[in-house]
Amino acid sequence: MRSKAEAARLPDPDALHPIANKPRVVFLKPLLATQPGITNCEIGAFTYYDDPLHAKDFFRRNLLYNFGASGARLVIGRFCAVATGARFMFPDAMHATGGPSTYPFGIMGGAFEMALPLADYPWRASGDTVLGHDIWVGMEALVMPGVRIGHGAVIGARAVVTRDVPDYAVAAGNPATVRRRRYSEEDAARLVALGWWDWPVARIARAIPVLAKGGVVALEDFSAQG
Repeated sequence: MRSKAEAARLPDPDALHPIANKPRVVFLKPLLATQPGITNCEIGAFTYYDDPLHAKDFFRRNLLYNFGASGARLVIGRFCAVATGARFMFPDAMHATGGPSTYPFGIMGGAFEMALPLADYPWRASGDTVLGHDIWVGMEALVMPGVRIGHGAVIGARAVVTRDVPDYAVAAGNPATVRRRRYSEEDAARLVALGWWDWPVARIARAIPVLAKGGVVALEDFSAQG
């Protein structure tokens, strides 16, 4: 049985495996720190990935076509939950579609590359992929390049996210569409303004009953208490 001191201890955001005897769960921020070759990703504290077989391989298996050529980044906020097999596509995967053929001749080198260097292909521009805070990404979802997923959003299992998802929306399907709003636009804006994910961790711990079971007004009241 855990002692009272152990039970009251705050979780360590720098721990690779935050749950004792559960190696399938990893915090992605400390995992990223072990990947010196990956410089185009930013992960917030307490965001975790759950995978029974390949948890520590997230940056190798779940970031698709991350060659770094496009300069695009993947940014994931704090307190996000990423389920098994969820993947993030980088713009390097996107073939040029400005001519009759989409075949990337130049990657074969030799005469193919001499005919048209890769730098001269009409590549499609795509910006960073940005996930806000407190997002749940369902099992085997695929997030395409350049989209923004808003704070508090839920992405359904096996969804293919090709366009932006608003704050506190639930998106599912292929292509993913907004199926409902967890909160109205007005209430979502109030929650974003509270920004609980940026509070000190001890304060977040005290707020957990309200975060898990309360409403917007209750969280505002808690915030007002300081």
